[in-house]
Amino acid sequence: MKDIKKIDKTLLILTIIYSIFGLMMILSASSASTILRYHVSSNHFFLRQLIVLIASYIAGFIVLIIPTRKYKGISYLGIMGILFLLILVLVKGEITNNAQSWFEIGPFNLQPSEFAKTVLILFTAVFYHNLTYANKKNLSLYFIPLCIDLIMAFLIAKQPDWGSAAILIAISGLTFFSVPMIRKNIGKVMKIGFVGIILVGTVLIFKGGDIFSSEKLSRFNFQNPCTRYKEDTGYQVCNGLIAISNGGLFGTGLGQSTQKYMYLPESHTDFIFPIICEELGALVGVVVILGYGLMLARMFKIAKSADNLRTSLIAYGAFWYFALHILVNLLGVLALIPLTGVPLPFLSYGGSYTLNAILMIFCVERVAIENKKNRFNREMAKI
Repeated sequence: MKDIKKIDKTLLILTIIYSIFGLMMILSASSASTILRYHVSSNHFFLRQLIVLIASYIAGFIVLIIPTRKYKGISYLGIMGILFLLILVLVKGEITNNAQSWFEIGPFNLQPSEFAKTVLILFTAVFYHNLTYANKKNLSLYFIPLCIDLIMAFLIAKQPDWGSAAILIAISGLTFFSVPMIRKNIGKVMKIGFVGIILVGTVLIFKGGDIFSSEKLSRFNFQNPCTRYKEDTGYQVCNGLIAISNGGLFGTGLGQSTQKYMYLPESHTDFIFPIICEELGALVGVVVILGYGLMLARMFKIAKSADNLRTSLIAYGAFWYFALHILVNLLGVLALIPLTGVPLPFLSYGGSYTLNAILMIFCVERVAIENKKNRFNREMAKI
């Protein structure tokens, strides 16, 4: 337990602050829809999120005492388990908002696509570390995590959950190009990648009727949402922009949002940021973004200080995991990119995502502990 003193305190404090702030905003944002839409008590989602947070922090502190060298067995079993669940959810999963992405477990829902991101980061870090440590020169071996990622992304896209599928591919790709062996052989890698793109493109041309259906292509019609207020492609995003406009610089006051009264059906999940801006003002919205920036900077610093490829890729993977969720959510609700339904870290309601986000933070904290322990051991060896 003495190792806990070596954690990155700034990162942990920020995570706790955002978790508490998220709880407060979930209570405020959902207080109307719980009664009007879901016909439950006004604190329904607040209590569920509180339970998930408590369980997540308990699990996180358990992760904190597990050395990253033991992640091999965990990540390999995790990959097999997630692939099984992603197939099973397409057969047995619950359908909500036209997506078959969840299993009902008592009062809670389990979303395998969120766990897929966490497991993939750990598996990729362990796999590339082992290849590098064994000095493997066969480039084809380095494509194995990418192939697994594409299979997982395909299964997630079939639900359909295009936001999670895109983030999964992005995390895997960015991690892939962070591996020293790949950077040294970038020319060969690009040739193999070009062949892969041609193959994927050919498959899409002949089998992509469902992917390129008019319903799915309509998602790319994201600009000027208020001109399509009565259409699905504009209604929700436009109401999010109205919420931000209503708040001005200083907000209408905590709990005083008007847009949460059924104008924004997902006000406590994907659209939590517009409610924050409406009730607390654009200045608080800017502070939230700056806080995220500081959180990402701490993760990046931990990644750069890592002593081996495994711990480095775990921290870099977490960095991209959070950076992509933040960017995709904020740019989507601001009508700068297509809306994908991606939650905002620690602020949006969601059990599976919250659990995984906090576990990733504690994985990074474990890397921070090992960085400091290894640095101390090196200094002692010099004496």
